[in-house]
Amino acid sequence: MTQIPSKEQILEWVAAHPEANSKRDIAKAFDIKGAARIDLKRLLKELEAAGQLERRRRHYLDAEKLPPVTVLELLAPDGSGDLFARPMEWRNEGPMPRILYVPRESDPALGRGDRFLGRLAPVVGEEYQYEARLIRRVTASPNRITGIFRKDTEGGRIMPIDKGQDREWRVRSDATLGAENGELVQGEQVGPKNRMGVPWARIIDRLGDPSAPRAVSLIAIHQHGIPDEFPDAVISEAESAKPATMKGRDDLRDLPLVTIDPSDARDHDDAVAAQVEEDGGATIWVAIADVAHYVRTGSALDREAWNRGNSSYFPDRVVPMLPEALSADLCSLHEGVDRPVIAVRMRLDAQGNKASHTFHRAMMNSRASLSYEQAQAGADGNPDDQTAPLMEEVITPLWHAYGLLKSARERRQPLELDLPERRIELTPDGRVKDVKFRERFDAHKLIEEFMVLANVAAAEELSKRSRPLLFRVHEEPSLAKIDALREVAQASGFTLAKGQVLHTSHLNRLLAQSQDTDFDELINISTLRSMTQAYYHPENYGHFGLSLKSYAHFTSPIRRYADLIVHRALIAGHGWGKDGLNADEIERLSETATHISETERRSMAAERDTTDRYLAAYLSERVGTEMTGRINGVQKFGAFVRLDETGADGLLPIRSIGQEYFHFDPDAHTLVGSDTGLEIGVGQRVTVRLAEAVPVTGGLMLELLELDGKAMPRGRSKGRRGATPGRVSTKARLAEVKRATKRRRKKT
Repeated sequence: MTQIPSKEQILEWVAAHPEANSKRDIAKAFDIKGAARIDLKRLLKELEAAGQLERRRRHYLDAEKLPPVTVLELLAPDGSGDLFARPMEWRNEGPMPRILYVPRESDPALGRGDRFLGRLAPVVGEEYQYEARLIRRVTASPNRITGIFRKDTEGGRIMPIDKGQDREWRVRSDATLGAENGELVQGEQVGPKNRMGVPWARIIDRLGDPSAPRAVSLIAIHQHGIPDEFPDAVISEAESAKPATMKGRDDLRDLPLVTIDPSDARDHDDAVAAQVEEDGGATIWVAIADVAHYVRTGSALDREAWNRGNSSYFPDRVVPMLPEALSADLCSLHEGVDRPVIAVRMRLDAQGNKASHTFHRAMMNSRASLSYEQAQAGADGNPDDQTAPLMEEVITPLWHAYGLLKSARERRQPLELDLPERRIELTPDGRVKDVKFRERFDAHKLIEEFMVLANVAAAEELSKRSRPLLFRVHEEPSLAKIDALREVAQASGFTLAKGQVLHTSHLNRLLAQSQDTDFDELINISTLRSMTQAYYHPENYGHFGLSLKSYAHFTSPIRRYADLIVHRALIAGHGWGKDGLNADEIERLSETATHISETERRSMAAERDTTDRYLAAYLSERVGTEMTGRINGVQKFGAFVRLDETGADGLLPIRSIGQEYFHFDPDAHTLVGSDTGLEIGVGQRVTVRLAEAVPVTGGLMLELLELDGKAMPRGRSKGRRGATPGRVSTKARLAEVKRATKRRRKKT
């Protein structure tokens, strides 16, 4: 009688023979013949039902392992420049194995998102489980869409939530992944990318109910591809980290260092202290969490931090660069706890100029964790129980030093933008409770000035030591953008000097002209839009906005990878240990600079989209309400209005303005009525009615009621071609908002 193998024996054989594992191969290996094959078939089905084996065509695979040949998707390079891939058919509930892609010189170049057929070789003793070699490229990176799934008899459609898209994607019934009607999903295109008509997609992820509390930021996180779950190896490294010791460190635990942060801050990465000197100057200390001690080059923590580039902040959550075990604990400068830091001591003269600085790898112990409100109240003579004992040794010297830095700032003339910051308040269940503007105190400005000075000191120190680093670069604006700003200024009744080398002092004079006028916010926003975007680079091109020749980011290594690079450069430059910037990192500085500049822009876009959606959700209950605002942009398709109460931007489509045709004057940036000659331009006060607010896209549609306090003239009827909003479909209006917002963002 044929001996039937046990389930354990079958699993062991399949794991040992990945190339030959069909039912026929298994039967031959165990010499199973005749009727015994029926018992073998039963065992294999039981193993398959239990999830221990997976059947693909005629072969059985160990469900815990990958087949020797499989389709992979290439991921972005990690912090070490290595390329990893993910398997396209991993169905196990356990952690997905890490696969290192090892290209040969003859292989074609692959990019992030490209699919390829790869041959896998198991690896032992590394942080990854497989190495993959290219067999052939399958397809280039697919187009993807995040949207609302609308089910129908043939499958369904994905309705995009991105303001830049207005085309639906079709989904066949066998590609829905079981998505329910109205569910938020992520899909990827199938078939040729240049195919005419409606594109086809398959759903690759179900993201849940888009109207659920706290889903707003989740939409942006998935839409912009922000990693929001840490791999197990990263969590394990963070949780196994041990507190730093005093070995090789200076002792700063007797210094009266304190942290000053928002009242709801969970991490504290900078602490400050000051001493008044006899000559009227001051000595300033800025101590920054020594993240480099815990996040070592090439570690799983380092690769993930590089991949994320920075933390992302939303009204309801933070997507941190580092796991909470570090960001909110070991690297956070909590009150009364010894913490490792890299600190800079800066000596100011009586005029507020930095006379000297020195850097120290040290240990500190925070005297207090203060909020901005607490510190400001103490400086104003209203200390509470926590700040009263700190007045003489902490608060008073800090404000003395801030006074010196203010005088130096006035001479330097950095760009003095004054833009109110919105604060979205949520209820406990994640719904919008209120939208307010944050109060800005001298305490905020004090910390900003201390941090700017510390960043300057770091850039100067590393440049003096000829050490490679990443500079924070902000180049001066283009002539075209300054000309556009000049037109806005003239339309508002102000002047911006022409025909000279532009300095920040010229822009500050324009900002001063508009201060305390109806055009204050408009000029500030227009000036901001005229600026180039700051970025990171290994070469020093200066910082126009801050009016500084040399600048680097040093003060926030918990939430920015650039600062971690600067910390490592300081460690290497001072010979403080083996955890400094190494040769491989130096070789990749240009790649790192490009990558983290892109992740910064990605986070900014996601944070902005989230704010737009929260504002639309807040205003959706007020559709039909009259509101006041000011026109802050004009294009051929309509005008944008900044609403006074919330600071939200809404669109006045040209088809809905008045009862006459309006033509766009590109030189004057105005809309001109064909019958009355009425001009609509930047800076004008308006009263509008909120026609639509769509939370899922963040779009607001407005109707113009009054212009500069006067009702709109009637003019001749537009007729069918210029139909009023009530005669235009909701779908058409929403598409118009999406297209308009996308075009405007491209311009700015």
